Amino acid sequence: MIDLATLAVFSGAVLLLLLSPGPNMAFVISHGVTYGWRGGVASGLGISVADLLLTALTATGVTALVASWPPAFDLIRYAGVLYLLWLVFKTLQKTPALDTAHVSRVPLGRVFVRAMLNSLLNPKALLFFMVFLPQFVSPKAGPIALQLVVLGIILTLISGVFHTVLGIFGGALSRFFAGKSGSAGLQKWGLATVLMVLAVRLALMSRPT
Repeated sequence: MIDLATLAVFSGAVLLLLLSPGPNMAFVISHGVTYGWRGGVASGLGISVADLLLTALTATGVTALVASWPPAFDLIRYAGVLYLLWLVFKTLQKTPALDTAHVSRVPLGRVFVRAMLNSLLNPKALLFFMVFLPQFVSPKAGPIALQLVVLGIILTLISGVFHTVLGIFGGALSRFFAGKSGSAGLQKWGLATVLMVLAVRLALMSRPT
């Protein structure tokens, strides 16, 4: 199996990548602020499930197969853009009434699915798993697919803890803003803005060469 030194280096690399501001960080914090800590944690769990799915796709060679088909990158990217724009539309349709009772009624399953799809519809996430995980695989350490699964699970655990903490932090910000004049509208427009920025970012993304 994978030696402890490799696992330590891999875990450190994953943590450093997570600490770099990115779309998942913005997504989790914004949903934590809008829907409370439960919404933030649900977002983190959605990202974790997406990570496990991407791990499975990488271990079975599906990501490499998809990446080898040139139109795949743009198809996934535009699907992600349309999905994020739809989320912006749905967010702006809602009445800004984010008191405690409202937050408790938010369907967390919907937030979970949002986060999962946001990750899966980002073609760079697929390419990241395809490029990043194999760097820590050694043919001498056993079956390649099994090593990829182990690395993916470790990445998911680290990412899950990290995003859970972010979600709780977003919930703390939500409690700070609760009851303040105009805060509900600010949170609503803040979430819509984050989603729009992520959509524009995805639309302008170019295929890595």
